[in-house]
Amino acid sequence: MIEFIFMLTRHDRTVDDPLSVYEEVRGTGLRYVGFKDIGASVTQLHDVCVKAQSDGLEVMLEVVSTSREDELRSVTAAAEIGVDWVLGGTHPLDGRRALAGSKARYCPFPGRVVGHPSVLEGEISEIADSARSITALDGVFGLDLLAYRHETADVAELTRAVVQAASGPVIAAGSVTSVAQIHTLEAAGAWGFTIGSAIFEGRLPGGPSIGAQVREVLLAAAGPGDAAGPEGAAGPEAAGATA
Repeated sequence: MIEFIFMLTRHDRTVDDPLSVYEEVRGTGLRYVGFKDIGASVTQLHDVCVKAQSDGLEVMLEVVSTSREDELRSVTAAAEIGVDWVLGGTHPLDGRRALAGSKARYCPFPGRVVGHPSVLEGEISEIADSARSITALDGVFGLDLLAYRHETADVAELTRAVVQAASGPVIAAGSVTSVAQIHTLEAAGAWGFTIGSAIFEGRLPGGPSIGAQVREVLLAAAGPGDAAGPEGAAGPEAAGATA
């Protein structure tokens, strides 16, 4: 089984009214929901966070700001928002210091990430080396890998190399648009994956309904014959122990 994080985002920006969208997916069986640091106010994100956590979900903030100053401002705001995980960002040494004392699990980007929407560059070996170095840092829990945002790398090979190099769970972030891609990531050892834009565009089974797509993606993530469903998954500690 692989974990699914539904992102309240489209084109690397949080949607205009994330709380109303979250209301559409309550009761679908989601365990994780997330948003970006661009496109919504801290107050809006905090409101979503409180509501989702009260429903028993874990909440993730993904940092996609392109400047160091904006990135660290967003990482620092994570404590105010109250998220459980902070994903992304390209300055892990600064990020882990900003999150010192926070409950949030920190999973920055490995490799060379540029632009907005974010794109991953570099050879697979370089990205794997980056993954190894970053997860060796105190305060780093795992990684946020732009597996489908690399122009040339084979996704399965890239993901497998990063999973093998990292000492924590690997979340595949961005541009997942099909069940086949989900199965590719699971086979390569990813702990989880995010989907945002593709669901808002109705590209997954169950579309155009957001709630129906989320249910279908959860079924795909659970895998064939997994009667326990998403509630039966091992936690990230178990994934990190074997990554």
